[in-house]
Amino acid sequence: MAGNLEDIQKISKDNIDAMTKSFGVMPKSVQAIAAEIADYSKRSFENGAKAMQNLLAVKSLDKAIEVQSEYAKTAYEDYTAQLTKLGTLYSDLAKEAFKPYEGLSGR
Repeated sequence: MAGNLEDIQKISKDNIDAMTKSFGVMPKSVQAIAAEIADYSKRSFENGAKAMQNLLAVKSLDKAIEVQSEYAKTAYEDYTAQLTKLGTLYSDLAKEAFKPYEGLSGR
């Protein structure tokens, strides 16, 4: 009986230690995600403002379509790259958050 109680206490302690380590990873990863989103938002705004300036400066419909098409292409490429980068950051966060729990289920 005493052995079982000690085992339960050890498992509980290990689970609490794993949870504490898991939560310790969160702030650094969340800060990286927030910084990435802030950088993307700033970059997106600046690119939109630049495209608007270019659009207002054109003298022909053909040039306006060219400027708009280039902006749309660049914005789409930047957006898809951003989604990929954020996906990687979220994946890394999940891996790091669950790493302390590896090996605990085999008891």
